[in-house]
Order: sequence, then C-alpha cells, then structure tokens
Amino acid sequence: MNVKEAVVARFQELMAQRNMRPNELATLSGVTPSTVYSMLDGRRKELTINVIKKLCDGLEITLGEFFNAKLFDELEQEIE
Repeated sequence: MNVKEAVVARFQELMAQRNMRPNELATLSGVTPSTVYSMLDGRRKELTINVIKKLCDGLEITLGEFFNAKLFDELEQEIE
C-alpha cells in the first residue's frame, strides 16, 4: 500500500464509521464533491495536505488523529 492508498482507505474508514457519503464530507469540509471524489479516485496519484486538512476539519479531527492509524506505520518504501 502506498501513501495515497492509505489516505483514501483512512477516509473511507472514517466515513463508514459515521455512515457518511462523499457528498456529506464535501459539504462539511467546505470543498466541492468533485474534490472528494477526485481524492477517492485511484487514478489520481497525488493529494495535497491542504485538502486532507480541510477534510479532517469537516470530520472534526486533527491531522494527528487522522494519521494516527496503524496503516500509516506499515507503508511501503516510496523511494526507489
């Protein structure tokens, strides 16, 4: 799993815990639904920390809480 996949998995986990759809997350976060769907799209390779922060704000969690998940400790090496 790479960083992008881990971030998407974490947001999906948090949305599932809250019975939340991507459109709801977008509304709470002050971003467009296309921003959330783009982030969830496996073809998009990069994410900005600003988008992650806005989505965390919408979920009312800190970046520390977001990244405090075991899956981030088990990421594969990105340097080739």
